[in-house]
Amino acid sequence: MRIDILTLFPQMFDGLFNYSIIGRARERHLVDIRLHNIRTYTHDKHHAVDDYPYGGGAGMVLKPEPVFEAAEAIKGELESPSVPVILLSPQGRLFNQEVARQLAGYQQLILICGHYEGVDERVVEHLANDEISVGDYLLSGGEVAAMVIVDCVVRLLPGVVGSEASLVEDSHTDGLLEYPQYTRPAVYRGWAVPSVLLSGNHSQIARWRRQQSLLRTAERRPDLLEKAILSKEDEKLMNEALRNQVVEGM
Repeated sequence: MRIDILTLFPQMFDGLFNYSIIGRARERHLVDIRLHNIRTYTHDKHHAVDDYPYGGGAGMVLKPEPVFEAAEAIKGELESPSVPVILLSPQGRLFNQEVARQLAGYQQLILICGHYEGVDERVVEHLANDEISVGDYLLSGGEVAAMVIVDCVVRLLPGVVGSEASLVEDSHTDGLLEYPQYTRPAVYRGWAVPSVLLSGNHSQIARWRRQQSLLRTAERRPDLLEKAILSKEDEKLMNEALRNQVVEGM
C-alpha cells in the first residue's frame, strides 16, 4: 500500500513512522508512506498557505491552490487517478475499526491534514472524496489524526503484524472490547492470575475469555454491546456472568 500525506509539518511524523510496527512495515516494503510539504506547492516568495476568511471571522483558512496542486502532482504518479483523497476534518465521518478495514482494502490513499481555522471549502467540494474525523474533539491540525489512521490501517495489512490471531482478538475487531490479559508471574503482590488461564484447558480458556469480553463491554461500553450481534451462547455467557456477580455481591 502507498499512503501520501499532505501536511504543513512533515517533521511531526518522524518518530511514529520510523519505529515499531510501522517502521518495520516500511523496512519490509509492506507500506510506502510519503510525506509532502504543502508549502512546496506555493508560488509566492513568502510561501503563504493560508489567508483571512471571506466574510470576516477569527483565524486563518488554508488556501486551495497548494492543496490542489500537491494532490494533483501525487495523482500524476499513481496507477489509478481515482485514489481516495481523504480530508481529516472534525466534520467528517467518525473513524472506527470498520472504517480502518475499508481503507486497508485500497492500494493507495491520499490524506490531507487540515490546519488553522479550516480548509477552503472548494477542497471539500472538488478534491476530497471523503472526510474523516478521529473523534468529537478539536486538534490543532490533522497531523495527529493522520497518525492515528495510518497506525490503525497499516497494522491490518497482510504480513505487518506477526500474529494474525492477535488482529482477530483485539478490542473492537468484532465490536466488543478485548478480554483481560495476564503474563508471568502467576502471583504478584498477592494478586493471582485467574486459575482457568493456568489450567491448559483451551476450550475453557476460550469460553472464559469470551465471557470476560462480553462482561467488560457491558460495563465499560454498553453502547457497543447494543450494536453487537450476539449468539445464543453469548447470551448464555452473559446471563451466567451476571448471576455470578449477584451471588458474589450478597
